[in-house]
Amino acid sequence: MKNIMENANMNIQNNNIIKIFKGIIISFILTLILLFVFSLALTYTNIAESTIAPIIIIITAVSILIGSSISTIKIKKNGILNGGVIGGVYISLIYIISSLVQTGFALNTSSIIMIIFAILAGMVGGVVGVNIH
Repeated sequence: MKNIMENANMNIQNNNIIKIFKGIIISFILTLILLFVFSLALTYTNIAESTIAPIIIIITAVSILIGSSISTIKIKKNGILNGGVIGGVYISLIYIISSLVQTGFALNTSSIIMIIFAILAGMVGGVVGVNIH
């Protein structure tokens, strides 16, 4: 009986990990779509280039919020933790990719703000997702 319970717990944990990765993938897809739309807007309108940094932070936060909400709907517990993990892993992957692609990559104030917003957006999205019926 003990082995059955342990196997059930392992299956639940593995299922939660899969849902967390689905949330990260959803967040990446949304980010790509929204950044594409924003790039079109920059190209074909007179939007000032000074809006790029804040809009990227907003796009990232919204994408993580939606991805973590969708992913935690079926988990139904630990929304803050699971959402924070989604935001943290998402932004970590972004910075790992950036450091590999970009020479002279360094963390700055804008990067710290983006990390904080990513984790907070994930946490809020996790709470929203858990509380959707």
